[in-house]
Amino acid sequence: MQDRYPSLAEASRIWARIGLLSFGGPAGQIALMHRILVEEQKWLGERRFLHALNYCMLLPGPEAMQLAVYIGWLMHRTLGGIIAGLLFVLPGVVAIMALSWIYAIWGSAGAVEALFFGLKAAVLAIVVQAVIRIGSRALKNRPMLAIAATSFVAIFAFGVPFPVIILMAGLIGFFGAQADLPAFRGGGGHGKVGARQVDDADTLLGEESPEHTQVNRAWAWRISAVLLALWLVPVALLVLVLGPANVFAQIAGFFSIMAVVTFGGAYAVLAYVAQEAVQNFGWLAPGEMLDGLGMAETTPGPLIMVTQFVGFMGALREAGALPPLLAGTLGGLLTTWVTFTPCFLWIFLGAPFIERLRGNQMLSAALTAITAAVVGVILNLAVWFGLHVLFGQLRTIRAYGLELELPVWGSLDLAALALVLAAILAVFWFRLGAVTVLAGCALAGMAMRVAGIV
Repeated sequence: MQDRYPSLAEASRIWARIGLLSFGGPAGQIALMHRILVEEQKWLGERRFLHALNYCMLLPGPEAMQLAVYIGWLMHRTLGGIIAGLLFVLPGVVAIMALSWIYAIWGSAGAVEALFFGLKAAVLAIVVQAVIRIGSRALKNRPMLAIAATSFVAIFAFGVPFPVIILMAGLIGFFGAQADLPAFRGGGGHGKVGARQVDDADTLLGEESPEHTQVNRAWAWRISAVLLALWLVPVALLVLVLGPANVFAQIAGFFSIMAVVTFGGAYAVLAYVAQEAVQNFGWLAPGEMLDGLGMAETTPGPLIMVTQFVGFMGALREAGALPPLLAGTLGGLLTTWVTFTPCFLWIFLGAPFIERLRGNQMLSAALTAITAAVVGVILNLAVWFGLHVLFGQLRTIRAYGLELELPVWGSLDLAALALVLAAILAVFWFRLGAVTVLAGCALAGMAMRVAGIV
């Protein structure tokens, strides 16, 4: 069977193509991989593709990138998985770094400010769309609705950290399944990802698993030890050498924790990143967080690549003796390293045991509850973004553990409101794609600038 596989060089060209075309968030990226790998190349069939996707859904981190690593490993062993993952994220790394430099140098220029003014309106509409899309799939019964509502109140009104919300939701799902409650039977997923059905028997991989995919505990532990060292040794050295208060040590530690708790995709974890990077560390302002998401939406690669911009801005502003742009570049690359290295670890550690994990009802139920909690977290993100896009001033209420931001209605930005409503209309009524809406709003923002409206 191996002689029927594409060469590693040929496969690398396919992965580079996917990486360059991977716009549109995880749903669009998964659909793109399905079209190229299943329908066009026939590397694997529908059932095997969904098998891999369901496994990646159980993991923290960007599921589309991890799906690429898994399929690369399936076809060409460990090296194939590493190449697939690197080529999937590399275009986004380069694009976000270039945009970060432009933002740092010219971000206060009128034209750039107007462009990002428009992008913020489009990002808000896209996040609202994400709430509705994920909610319609995940909130199928009252217990799931209750988990989502509780998660929203916990993070929005009381500032409960995102990892705590995810942990509690997972435990609720686990014990709900253990009690055999109907609401916790079954798991999450993306549903149908392609229109054409390709049987496993008609593909290069066929129905049987390649020999290297069989359970090999020694291999799994060896590669996992290497990846764990590549991930955590630099973090430990930064903390020990520079001290825990240094910005590079903080970036390494914070985003390493984030890499473990990023269930639910980029939109969900952005609430956690915003909560910590904006409010706790002070690396960037709320409006700059929206600018970063606008960058990630308009470039290829995982949306979680926005974290590279966050790390860039944090290090840029606490550069110390380093030139600011050099510090920002190092901070951005460090963020990317500790964010994506664990993705390879999760795949290579768990891949030999995937059959056992796939049939685990408790794990599936935990994912179901986590997905419901993620809906509440993303709703918080939409409200948080909306407040900072539409209002120039906010007031904070603190009492009895409550920490609630409310708008000052006199500071409502009517130009921003008009652009947000136009973006929502484009997304929900005209059903335009994310890139089209982002480009249109960016141009509208610049037009408003020329007209003297903003």
